Amino acid sequence: MPISGGNAKRVLFGAINIETGGRVFLARRQGRGVDFEDFLEEVRSHYRGRHVALLLDEDSSHTAEDSQDTADELGIELLWLPKRSPHLNPMDHLWRHGKEVMSANHQYASIDEQVERFISYLSGLSVYEALKKAGIFSKDFWLKP
Repeated sequence: MPISGGNAKRVLFGAINIETGGRVFLARRQGRGVDFEDFLEEVRSHYRGRHVALLLDEDSSHTAEDSQDTADELGIELLWLPKRSPHLNPMDHLWRHGKEVMSANHQYASIDEQVERFISYLSGLSVYEALKKAGIFSKDFWLKP
């Protein structure tokens, strides 16, 4: 998810565990394949020895051959959302909530401060709040833990 202000830009990678509400975030200056590969390594370090499946859109950083190879090497299963279906992705709901609370109508001294506060806010949500904001408690949630 991109965050920008003025001429500065950061890309946030994030994942939520739909069973525990645990969240992993990684901020980067760009959203290239190598940045996504770093995120995959971050996710794996948080979930050593556990099965990990990530639900993704078909962003080029996700579909890059090196990214796919890194996921395979790390034992991370990549699951693809249908095109134009962000409403099916729990992280997109969480991103939207974070943007509404932390980015809309807020001015920060720097893009780095904005990113830090954004991640801090989403990380600071209780497990219940995170799962609720991600839409996981919705009766219409399609992906059951």
